[in-house]
This record gives sequence, structure tokens and C-alpha cells, in this order.
Amino acid sequence: MVENASIILDYASTHFSLIFSAVAISLVLWIPLGILISRNERLASIVLGIANTIFCIPSLALFSVFVTIPFLGLGRPSSLLALVLYAMMPMVINVYQGIKVVDKSVIEAAKGMGMNSRRILREIQLPLAAPVMFAGIRITVVMATGIAAIAAYIGERNLGRLITEGLTRYHVEMILSGAILIALIAILFDNVLGAVERMLVPKGLKVSRSK
Repeated sequence: MVENASIILDYASTHFSLIFSAVAISLVLWIPLGILISRNERLASIVLGIANTIFCIPSLALFSVFVTIPFLGLGRPSSLLALVLYAMMPMVINVYQGIKVVDKSVIEAAKGMGMNSRRILREIQLPLAAPVMFAGIRITVVMATGIAAIAAYIGERNLGRLITEGLTRYHVEMILSGAILIALIAILFDNVLGAVERMLVPKGLKVSRSK
């Protein structure tokens, strides 16, 4: 029992580290890209098209492609790259849409007050877009939690290993334990991020979530 608990904790810590690394890299890459394409519709159509195409690729297929690349191979590098690419669509599109839905009259009023584009972005567009951007981050984290389990097929020792080993051994309890733990972690992340959003985003700006 103790040995099993130790293995599960080891898998869970690896699962957490993969998710945190993927989300951190995604924040650095995709938020600036979302801001950039909000200022160029031609570039936006190209980037969003690429993001949607990547998102439609089956996760196991994408992981498998990266494994064949010599400098990636099995394990963390391929897993991390796949999760970062999957995060592109929800994160970029929410940043883009969040900025685009800001009332143009507010922006024109800011220009009339002598504010330049950088100041408008920093003081008006980003604060007003924050709820939609935060929704994209929450979607990304929950999605990454689930997709990270697929990385077990390419050598990542995370909670997905419980599912893959359970399938190999026809061990239903092992499969269920892996699936339930991953689902609970996703729910935990969503609730924690929801609490952070409630603290940081003014009540009048919050995005209503369907129940």
C-alpha cells in the first residue's frame, strides 16, 4: 500500500511539473502573440488558422510525430512541445477576442485624451480583456491536465501511466484511479484559478460561465 502511494505521488508530481512548465511557456508565447494579431487582421487569420489546425490533430498522433524528431525523442521535450502547441488555440484566441471586443468608442475617447497605442493597450484594452483572457488560461490548464496523460505513451512517467498500465494488465481499478485522479486535479486547478480570477478581476467585468 505504501509503495503504491509512493508511486502515485511520484506520478502526480511529474504530472504537475509537466502542466506547470507547459502553461508557463504558453503564457510567455501566446499572450504576446494574441496581442500582436489583435492589431493585424491579416496576420490574425493566418495565426488562428494554424492554431485551429494544430488543435484538430489527435493528441497521440502529435506526440508520436515529435518522438520521431531526433532532438526531441521520448519523454519530456516531446510532451512539453505538444502541450504548448495545443495551448495555442484557446490562449491566443481568447486574448485576441478579449482585446477586439473592447468598445471602440472607449478607445477613441482615450485617443482624444492624448493616449498613445501602448498606453491604451496597457491601461484600457488589457484590463477590459482580462476576463476573457483569464477564461482562456483556465481552459488551457484544464485541457493540459487531461492531454498530459497521453504523454505516458511516449515515456512520460505521470498519472497517465496508471491508465496505460491498467489497460495493458486489464486492471479496471488502476484505470479508474488514474482517470479519477486526473479529473480531480483538473477540477482543483479550475477552482483555484476561478478563485484567483475572483480576486483579480472586478465583479462587473467577469465572464459568466454556463452551468
